[in-house]
Amino acid sequence: MTRPAVPTSPSVQSRALAQLLMNGLRPLGDRLRITAWPHLRVARDMFDTVGLTPMPRGAQVKPIADGDVHGLWITGRDADPANGVVLYLHGGGFVFGSRRTHKHLVAALSAATGRPAFLVDYRRAPEHPFPAAADDALAGYRWLLRNGHAPESITVMGDSAGGHLVAGLLADLSRRRLPMPAAAVMFSPFLDLTCAELADRDRVRRDPFVPPQRALECGRTYAGEYALTHSRLNVLRANKRRWPPVLIQVGDTECLLGDSERMAESIRAAGVHCELQVWPGQVHVFPAFYPVLPEGRAAISYVGGFVRDLAGDRNAIAAAS
Repeated sequence: MTRPAVPTSPSVQSRALAQLLMNGLRPLGDRLRITAWPHLRVARDMFDTVGLTPMPRGAQVKPIADGDVHGLWITGRDADPANGVVLYLHGGGFVFGSRRTHKHLVAALSAATGRPAFLVDYRRAPEHPFPAAADDALAGYRWLLRNGHAPESITVMGDSAGGHLVAGLLADLSRRRLPMPAAAVMFSPFLDLTCAELADRDRVRRDPFVPPQRALECGRTYAGEYALTHSRLNVLRANKRRWPPVLIQVGDTECLLGDSERMAESIRAAGVHCELQVWPGQVHVFPAFYPVLPEGRAAISYVGGFVRDLAGDRNAIAAAS
């Protein structure tokens, strides 16, 4: 399947969005501690308004509540579970973001991949610090296995803090010798909770969206009483030899770009395929802005091709054996 090429320069829409965020949201993030009440409630309410974004045509949504596992089963247009399924872990710095903020993005990814998606409604900090979200991600994966989805039919995806949960899930599966999914996709992953490089990168090129001090605040809030170097939190140092193929999409305006670069380097050093795409002029988790960004639509289309091509390769190998 032909996949869209990464553009060499940002669109007019992308430039306008970056400027809007730089002048509006970034100054607020510089001033406000978002994990303290009532700022956290305001931040959660603000991000939940993203849920007003219209769902893609033909998408269907079914709430899931099975014991400790909660979320949304989202079926995009023409998606078929016979093709496989997606497990999605949303972003939001571990403290905000929800199934409401991400259902439109997951519906678009479901349509692009031709697979239904389970959007996990994991517990958030500070009410539920680590390891709550990581445990919920593992529970969501096991729920798919219990419901008859073979590991080789599952693709795990996540954005920002959800990218950390994706990496943590793969590390947990490897550590426990559990079966790996077919592939993983990370959008602008937030991986180094110590935020060691963020301030330096932000001084060189100011991030339109993510203030480094707010990222560190979120990482520390999620870690709670645990050290940021704890083995389940330090996903960049995880053993990656059993990991499946990974696709990472990130914008070059992001102070978190170094996290993606270091993750890609460590995956490749383990002998695992990793494709790192750095999109010029794009902000944090730019595919979520697909209703207004042509690059967002192209990135989602590329993910669809990546997942479908991997399935085609597996089918060809099975037919030849």
